Amino acid sequence: MTNETNRRMRSKTEQNQENARQNEYLLQLKQHQENQAKFIRRVFIFLAFLVCVFVAVFILAGNQKFVNETFGENSMVAKMFAKISKDNEYKDKAEFVMPFGPRRQNILLLGVDASNNDTDLWTGTRTDTIILVNIDPRSKSVNAISIPRDSKVYLPDNNGIQKINAAHAIGGVGMTIKTVEDTLGVKIDKYIMVHDNAVKAIVDALGGVDVYVEKPMHYHDYSGKLHIDLAKGEHRLTPEQAVGYLRFRHDALGDIGRTQRQQWFLRGLLNELQKPETIAKIPEIISVVQKYVKTNMSLYELTQYAAMTKHIDMDKIEIAMLPGAPNKKGYISYWILDPEKTQDVVNRLIYREKIHPEEGVQLNAGIMYTNGNTEKVEALKAEFEAAGIKVACSGHLAKTHTQFIAHSKNITNEYYNWLKKKVPSISGYQFVYEPVNYYCGEADFTVVIAGK
Repeated sequence: MTNETNRRMRSKTEQNQENARQNEYLLQLKQHQENQAKFIRRVFIFLAFLVCVFVAVFILAGNQKFVNETFGENSMVAKMFAKISKDNEYKDKAEFVMPFGPRRQNILLLGVDASNNDTDLWTGTRTDTIILVNIDPRSKSVNAISIPRDSKVYLPDNNGIQKINAAHAIGGVGMTIKTVEDTLGVKIDKYIMVHDNAVKAIVDALGGVDVYVEKPMHYHDYSGKLHIDLAKGEHRLTPEQAVGYLRFRHDALGDIGRTQRQQWFLRGLLNELQKPETIAKIPEIISVVQKYVKTNMSLYELTQYAAMTKHIDMDKIEIAMLPGAPNKKGYISYWILDPEKTQDVVNRLIYREKIHPEEGVQLNAGIMYTNGNTEKVEALKAEFEAAGIKVACSGHLAKTHTQFIAHSKNITNEYYNWLKKKVPSISGYQFVYEPVNYYCGEADFTVVIAGK
């Protein structure tokens, strides 16, 4: 009887341990997806900012009279656009000239939360999102690393162990840059900091943005001063409505739905910026940029980077989030970086470490998909098998974007571009590097099929 009791106790203990491991896995996966959603939100804001600069350059460069009348004939802005217009007269001149030469650049993108001080939008704010972007002018490629704001790091100047987003509140952008440099062993060349109010101000300057609202959205947070009342259908969103639309997450999809709506809003914003009447609104948009964007780049440098955007090869964009795991100490939640895998990400995306895949290695694929995509999954399995790739596992996953996620060093961007020729159905997928495989431990890469 005693042996049977002991056996049952051991079995129960083992079951509890297994449940604890599963709960830890689910927690990590949820944290990982939340951080990815935040990453995409900030990339959206940065893209909106770049689009504004880009449109200003290519609209105003051909309207020198309008620029002179608006800013003054001898103003810096007028002289800059006069130079751009003159340069464009020479057909043999390159369309893009990097102001710093052909070497790669590291640019730190920072998104800060709201400030209670209307006269100083930046002091004391925390960096809600930190993205390190590496731009290679020669290959016209861009890599981006998302640094989770809760990452546990050492702050310089004897400020001890803190979350990395506290660096800006304590020591401003200088301490943030130094913290990132010390943590990752990189050199930051330039930074761009975007305030939370930027999108609201841009919508106000444009006089609204047309968006199709896919479902009724009603939510009121009186303490947070957030009021959302949108019916299903076509809307021209006011600044307040745009904020509500982008922040709404009180449905079954949560952050996933919010990320999708941000993409639809970005398409509406792009359409608005392409309208001829937007020309008259450019000065107000520029004033928004001046108020809600802080950078150590000159206006000329910004326009050069904006001009580069149309030359970027979309098949050469690679993104990643610093790998780690959530950890809670008392009431404080940290993201504990994995030193070895973090170094792998930095070497691959920032230092562009050349990877030589091993020959003759059997590569395994994983397929994750959202509801309504069963037929696509079966077709993709057949394509992989025909290409000699084993499908190790498949399953459901709540995701917003179709993605090609590399887990192994053998899975390079070059390999993905080669594979697209064998399996055309995966063309156009977002390339992501995640050395920690949350989806299927046996897979060297995971294909995510999202949307219907």
